[in-house]
Amino acid sequence: MEKQEKFSLFSEFDVYLFKEGTHYALYEKMGAHSLSVEGVEGTYFALWAPSARHVSVIGDFNEWNPSLHFLNQRADGSGIWEGFIPRTQLGDRYKFHVETFFGEFFDKGDPFAFLWEEPPKTASVITTLDYLWGDNEWLDKRKNIDWAQYPLTFYEVHLGSWMRSSDERWLNYKEIASHLVAYVKEMGFSAVEIMPVMEHPFYGSWGYQVTGFFAPTRRYGIPQDFMFLIDALHQAGIAVFLDWVPSHFPSDSHGLASFDGTALYEHLDMKQRIHPEWKSYLFNYGRTEVAEILINSALFWLDYYHADGLRVDGVASMLYLDYGRKDGEWVPNKYGGRENLQAVSFLQKLNQAIFYRFPSVQTIAEESTAWPLVTKPPYDGGLGFSLKWNMGWMHDILDYMSLDPFYRQFHQNDLTFSFMYAFSENFVLPFSHDEVVYGKRSLLWKMPGDLNQKFAQLRLLFGYMYAHPGKKLIFMGGEFGQCREWDHQRAVDWWLLGEKVHKNLQRWVQDLNRFYTEEQSLHGWDFIRGGVEWIGCSDSFASVLGFLRRAKGIPPILALFNFTPVPRFQYDVEVSEGGYWLELLNSDGEVYGGDGVGNLGGQRALDRPGNSMRYSLSLTLPPFGALFFRKEGE
Repeated sequence: MEKQEKFSLFSEFDVYLFKEGTHYALYEKMGAHSLSVEGVEGTYFALWAPSARHVSVIGDFNEWNPSLHFLNQRADGSGIWEGFIPRTQLGDRYKFHVETFFGEFFDKGDPFAFLWEEPPKTASVITTLDYLWGDNEWLDKRKNIDWAQYPLTFYEVHLGSWMRSSDERWLNYKEIASHLVAYVKEMGFSAVEIMPVMEHPFYGSWGYQVTGFFAPTRRYGIPQDFMFLIDALHQAGIAVFLDWVPSHFPSDSHGLASFDGTALYEHLDMKQRIHPEWKSYLFNYGRTEVAEILINSALFWLDYYHADGLRVDGVASMLYLDYGRKDGEWVPNKYGGRENLQAVSFLQKLNQAIFYRFPSVQTIAEESTAWPLVTKPPYDGGLGFSLKWNMGWMHDILDYMSLDPFYRQFHQNDLTFSFMYAFSENFVLPFSHDEVVYGKRSLLWKMPGDLNQKFAQLRLLFGYMYAHPGKKLIFMGGEFGQCREWDHQRAVDWWLLGEKVHKNLQRWVQDLNRFYTEEQSLHGWDFIRGGVEWIGCSDSFASVLGFLRRAKGIPPILALFNFTPVPRFQYDVEVSEGGYWLELLNSDGEVYGGDGVGNLGGQRALDRPGNSMRYSLSLTLPPFGALFFRKEGE
């Protein structure tokens, strides 16, 4: 039994911080690090496995013999095993061979590995993260961005199915960059949100069942290739957000489950261990080192990959102990409640650590309940996120749009209710991948009526989305009216852009992005109650809605929507200012595939002293139309 040389990257202070749960650069110590010790090239390995009896490293460098390279367990109670193995090389595959106190043997991948083999293979790979970045201009700009007032429009992408080669193979990160950067720039989206790229064994999980929390998936290339993609987006002025999954992990034998023969990362109690919907393991946030390692993962992607933010998946499932469980299947907290107090503490510490290290990034919560103060700071009792997905708005508007237009008059509240809470959190309005799978139909196919009416209503839906307070997110394919549901095994149907109706819709979204970006009234006060002014235009009988979007010191934008196929002529709209109101955008424009019903470029507001707002516009509202006006001069 040969113990490895007692070289260590851990100082006494490192160990102190690790035990305390505040070491936020563990990824520079744990895992596999190529270096030179006394002139000998090799790799330093470090692993946390406190209950293991022995740990050795097996790999290409020792013909996978578990008896050759044993690690030393530190005597300080940290549970860290470490050792330097000479003459290992970059590209060597490896695993940790763990012997438990129960006499069992497990071959485990490295929890801190920077690279893994391409699935279904499961070994970790010795690699470097060296890369020459060219995004300094973007990072300098980011320091001065006020994200609350920034025109943030997300294009959500699954890298394996956004675009493929002619023979349906995956594109690698660099190939994706050559197409994605140009497309996002052309479409006018200001940010890309990438579904999880952290290494995952099952492609069908879409990346939400992670085994490699510090490694981009090998399916599309090596770490430097993924850095190239982010770098290219940044150089084009496009922000990059990554989906990140700290809520659960798969039970694959090479992963975190029963890592040292005990419930190390997961809960011991079966009522707390298994996620009932996903059949995966739940992290034990009450264990100091587990929470610390997860926070390290988040910081790692912001640090080494220059990500501009993380969208935290499954926050609702983390916050509630009874999430997806029946009575008797969950364990109450110490007060007898259903709130997961350990998860709350973890999320607060996560956001505090992120914003201390990277104050110019954003964190986004996928939180689907009415949990309060999600985007308020921890010192005010909040969770500390920057943004929260507005799932309530999304469900209400999609339910409303799926109705036969005749019945919409009885459901006007589905349009207006979201304004009651629109400023209670910092919201993102999401039309995400979750809404176009599993029989839910594509966005286009959710719309009732014939094909022309479907396209008109999808244009209307997007127009309403861009007028409503909150940042915007559209899943790939939705921007040009993908007909079928999303299938992760196939590329988006780009061939549809050869048909005029799809190309016209794409141009509408492109112009909405441009319009939202240029008009500060539409984005500057997305999170401030004064950003919306009602104009008495909520006509349930006609299914018409209208309001003003405002920002400080600039003319407001008037947004009007007709949710029926009936054009409204000489429709009276009250406004607070006289003068000429210029028609800026009309979803029924012929260039977007509409019939060109509109207001000949604008209308002058007439003095109507009897009205509550004194002035009024007599307008034509096109069928299924979204209209935007701005007051011009006197």
